[in-house]
Amino acid sequence: MRPVVAVVAASLIPLFLVFGGSTDKYIDSLPGEKHLTHILQLTSIPGAENAEAYFSFDQKKLVFQSTRPPYECDQIFTMNLDGSDVKLVSTGKGRTTCGYFLPGDRRILYSSTHEGNPACPPKADMSHGYVWALYKDFDMYSANADGSDLKHLTSTPGYDAEATVSPDGKHIVFTSVRDGDLELYSMNIDGTNVKRLTHEKGYDGGAFYSADSQQIVYRAHHPTDPKDLEKYERLLAEGLIEPVSLEIMVMNADGSNKRQVTHNGKANFAPYFHPNGKQIIFASNMNDPMGRDFDLYLINVDGSGLERITFNPTFDGFPMFNKDGTKLVFCSNRHGSKTGETNVFIADWKP
Repeated sequence: MRPVVAVVAASLIPLFLVFGGSTDKYIDSLPGEKHLTHILQLTSIPGAENAEAYFSFDQKKLVFQSTRPPYECDQIFTMNLDGSDVKLVSTGKGRTTCGYFLPGDRRILYSSTHEGNPACPPKADMSHGYVWALYKDFDMYSANADGSDLKHLTSTPGYDAEATVSPDGKHIVFTSVRDGDLELYSMNIDGTNVKRLTHEKGYDGGAFYSADSQQIVYRAHHPTDPKDLEKYERLLAEGLIEPVSLEIMVMNADGSNKRQVTHNGKANFAPYFHPNGKQIIFASNMNDPMGRDFDLYLINVDGSGLERITFNPTFDGFPMFNKDGTKLVFCSNRHGSKTGETNVFIADWKP
């Protein structure tokens, strides 16, 4: 599940031409972006929304979701690290989200609504404010990397999505409403041995494992004010969530030792561990009073040492380091050819 703020943010005028499925030039980092060099734009379809790009286990490919012609809503694709060889993995029906390679890179995990309804589900009703839709038909599937041999991993009523895989290849962590609230669960790589990890009232989601597979970082909103709690429960009953306040959390892989990393009351999301296990990169609107500009930040696991990484005045999000921390993949509105266009970028990471 990704924020639609990327869709409404303004885009910058492109500073270069893109040929084919990949770029022939590096893009200059913006002032202040001292950690990013040799930035490449990997997607370039005008007006498309490309997001949640994640490395394969062998670090040679990316899986990502994209709304692009001829599809009316997000589908799952793979591509090489230079943006070439783009291939559809999902069925082309319904709405999909959260693609992730399974160990060995022969199969891919993702969530889809296609079985409940082959048409694109309606977008979230913004008369409720800025909300995300929790499509009740989202179930988790795995398929061969070419999209064949589609198999169910979950079939519980309601929302099952936001799944990622532990680096040791043994477990999947995901978000589900199966027990009446938005909680995190883990299961074996084959879908067996499902365990609930969180129990606090509110939303827990967007989880990733640390490099040693011993920790989980995630985003959470646990309302305590009675009015906020009532609003959360009312929206949840309508299949919606209002992500205006999300904090970054860390816990052990078994759900123990939960601790809060951020305390700014803003929309912090898409956290990912640095391979050193001591830092977390995440997206946040903490520096924009209007709440529209999301940038990437780095923070120590204990909440100290906050550092801003990107300075693009629109949207940067969904960061992921490669295994040795030398490259960073992220998604951004920068250099879009149309307003709201979101693309995948890869950069060398300079410590």
